[in-house]
Amino acid sequence: MKITAALAKEQGQDLKTEELELREPRADEVLIKIVATGICHTDAIGRDFGVTPYPVLLGHEGSGIVEKVGDFVTSVEPGDHVVLSFAYCGHCVNCLSGHPANCIHCGPINFGGRFLDGTTPLTQKGQEVSNFFGQSSFGSYSIAKENNVVKVDKEVDVALLGPLGCGIQTGSGTVLNRLRPEFGSSIVVYGTGAVGLSAIMAAKLIGCKNIIAVDIHDNRLALAKDLGATHTINSKTEDIVESVKAITGDGAEYGVDTTGVPIVVRSALRALMPMGSLAVVGFTPEMEIDIHNEIMAESKSLIGVVEGDAVPQIFIPSLVDFYKEGRFPFDKLVKFYDFNEINQAFLDSADGSVIKPIVKMS
Repeated sequence: MKITAALAKEQGQDLKTEELELREPRADEVLIKIVATGICHTDAIGRDFGVTPYPVLLGHEGSGIVEKVGDFVTSVEPGDHVVLSFAYCGHCVNCLSGHPANCIHCGPINFGGRFLDGTTPLTQKGQEVSNFFGQSSFGSYSIAKENNVVKVDKEVDVALLGPLGCGIQTGSGTVLNRLRPEFGSSIVVYGTGAVGLSAIMAAKLIGCKNIIAVDIHDNRLALAKDLGATHTINSKTEDIVESVKAITGDGAEYGVDTTGVPIVVRSALRALMPMGSLAVVGFTPEMEIDIHNEIMAESKSLIGVVEGDAVPQIFIPSLVDFYKEGRFPFDKLVKFYDFNEINQAFLDSADGSVIKPIVKMS
């Protein structure tokens, strides 16, 4: 079938709206009519750094309506509303032990441009087009494996839900699934973009006493306060470590870094109390850490977390339930764009003027 898609053809260039061919779904696949797609920093990395071979159809926070299912698919049927999340094999040791975000094949099947069998469902004039995260949702239709697809409540506007598949799942899942802070504990969230603000909402859900937001933009810190932060620190004008310890006394038990900025990561480690844990979820360059003084001497933990260590089919419907109850208002992060405004949406995401752009398909 013919689809309309926003294609990345060359490194660092704007996406081009073009016509592609999408084959029929196979036995373990689902054909989805895309309603909307969130734009994530990872899409910009895919566009600008060639992590997936060009030409590539990006998009990995898709949501839509099931059009057709393969013979082996049992979890969804035509007409279901769905969110598309990351790809995982479902049969490696990490998938089978409840950690599909750490699938042994995570890299190749999310960034390699092909399904696990080495094929892509996308072509253009006979040339193969790489897919992305197993979904490639910057198109009017998508084919994804059943593992990528999460059935969601039809009572909630499906156009709103795509970002639950990656950025919002990452922030909230890091808190709820991996760090699991105790009721009454302190947590510091570094960076108040979509991932960081989702972590703040999750910390409020779990009952943290001190929820401290760190950023350099006062407008984002104000939103963090609205979403559950009890304290804010502008790191342009305030010392992070001194400020955290002034609030908590001995430092925070937990931290989440979404910035990937080396000096912030090191400050986040120093702002922990002894035996504290820092989760890093941002793209972080090579950096130096004083292992003895910043980690070992005070029994601190530094961990990486991918996709909130979530099982999407369990975690995303729970987030939708919290949203319906008014306890997880992620809609406050969102601005909608028409599909033909997709490149402007990327610009607004990059300059920070919009926290979570969502592009609606025509």
